[in-house]
Amino acid sequence: MANTETTPVLQAKNLVKRYGSVTAIDHANFELYPGEVLAVIGDNGAGKSSLIKALSGALVPDDGEMYMDGEPVHFSTPMQAREMGIETVYQNLAVSPALNIADNLFLGREIRKPGILGSVFRMLDKRKMEEMAENKMKELGLLTIQNIMQLVESLSGGQRQGVAVARSALFGSKVVILDEPTAALGVKESRRVLNLIKEVRDRGLPIILISHNMPHVFEVADRIHIHRLGKRAAVITPKSHSMSEAVAIMTGAMEADGSTPVE
Repeated sequence: MANTETTPVLQAKNLVKRYGSVTAIDHANFELYPGEVLAVIGDNGAGKSSLIKALSGALVPDDGEMYMDGEPVHFSTPMQAREMGIETVYQNLAVSPALNIADNLFLGREIRKPGILGSVFRMLDKRKMEEMAENKMKELGLLTIQNIMQLVESLSGGQRQGVAVARSALFGSKVVILDEPTAALGVKESRRVLNLIKEVRDRGLPIILISHNMPHVFEVADRIHIHRLGKRAAVITPKSHSMSEAVAIMTGAMEADGSTPVE
């Protein structure tokens, strides 16, 4: 459970993003605390995708501040966010089906052999990458997959999602962002991913979970950030509010304190 008296791992204050006359992010605030799963929910067009893109470096806000561990940061590209320890797993997974599991985990961040073989001849240290990949998959309880050299195209949807999450956990030193991780999965495979989210959180890595699936949100989230009309409408917990109350706040039918908005 998040300790809101501590310094947030990732924080945004008064973020603004406009596209002409359309305001996608309207002075939005956000806090992610150590060791928590923070769900971000909102109706279509609420601006939650723009908020997440700003946090992950895929979008540059027009105004506002961002902080990591209390220190100001500015991301112009997703690569800068990754270098600061923010890993994002998008809904389309972004895995390469034609490559094996180990190659996918290190895609774009391959390890070269030490000495002249790596620096001059640029040879990859395949054995080290395979060992690290296997250890990470074991650590996350994902070695129902028999062979780390197995092609990703031969895996089920849930297993592919597991590979993507394992990659984020391998390189995400600060934050993991999961964008609709169970959207295209069946019941059994969704269960695997939810267990994986809990496993990553229990190992100390805070997670931002974007999801439309309210039962999943209420099962794994410690806190729930409700986004509406480009800004944060409320932060609730599964203990403080019911699913129907969360939906009512999300749609504007109810205020966070339980009152009905005045027309």
